[in-house]
Amino acid sequence: MRPPPEVIEAVQARLGALREGPAPLGGGITNHNWRARFGDTHVVLRIAGRQTDLLGIDRAAERQATEAAAGLGVAPEVLAYLPAQACLVTRFVPGTPVREGAVAEPGCLRSIARSLRAFHDHAPTLPVRFDVPSQAQDYLAIAAEHGGDVPEAAHEAAAVAARVAAALSGPEHDPVPCHDDLLAANLLRDGDRLWIVDWEYAGMGDRYFDLGNLSVNNGLDEDDDVRLLEAYWNRPCTPRRFAALRLMRAMSDVREGLWGVVQGAISDLDVDFGAYAEQHLGRLRTAVDDPRFERWMHDAASP
Repeated sequence: MRPPPEVIEAVQARLGALREGPAPLGGGITNHNWRARFGDTHVVLRIAGRQTDLLGIDRAAERQATEAAAGLGVAPEVLAYLPAQACLVTRFVPGTPVREGAVAEPGCLRSIARSLRAFHDHAPTLPVRFDVPSQAQDYLAIAAEHGGDVPEAAHEAAAVAARVAAALSGPEHDPVPCHDDLLAANLLRDGDRLWIVDWEYAGMGDRYFDLGNLSVNNGLDEDDDVRLLEAYWNRPCTPRRFAALRLMRAMSDVREGLWGVVQGAISDLDVDFGAYAEQHLGRLRTAVDDPRFERWMHDAASP
């Protein structure tokens, strides 16, 4: 598969003639990605997969978030946006995905924490909300409407999301601009530089979702979570903050599990989304069954 000719023509009009590529980039399970060189500029072309709007993705918000993150030195520069083709063009950066286990390394963890704090505090208000309980209900309805397999565990996950959200309140949980998809594949290292890419799920949400999502998707343990919170807040970790992060690890698996359920119903990509959903819903059940889960619910709701 190659980008449509109209995408190549539109980018050439902005950046110069196509000199290299486009060559497919692997790793994505929502979109189609290529590396290319137009004139002297190396770029990444990303075209949305089929019906990704049903996943709650707002492409205008993605562009705004990516531009804001680039302005903060957190993400690569946006070079073009082609709304008719759902194509975002960003400058190619010569980084490699953070390897498994590397997020927990002190320097890497501090860098990510500071980048997230900068984006949460300084990015502009985004035009969409990122609210997992609402999104969970939407995903269940969409999957059912498209004839997808909706396991009972998916309905149980939606109930967990509502319960966790009800326990989290106060200024630290007020909506801020968030990334919302902090998989290792979206964290690139270029020497001492760390880039955060793929802002398509960005929206106004709870900053603790980003922290919990980062933690659970990158295998952080409880000591790592303490260090993450201390690097993020630049203060000692408190029981309330620790509990909020642990609960948001579970909230992340609600989103990922139900995302897999709805992708299984709508996606045209060759990915076993059923297995993906099962993995995350299973990990969610393990988290909820942890005897400390109820204590975390109590601590997160404490003043």
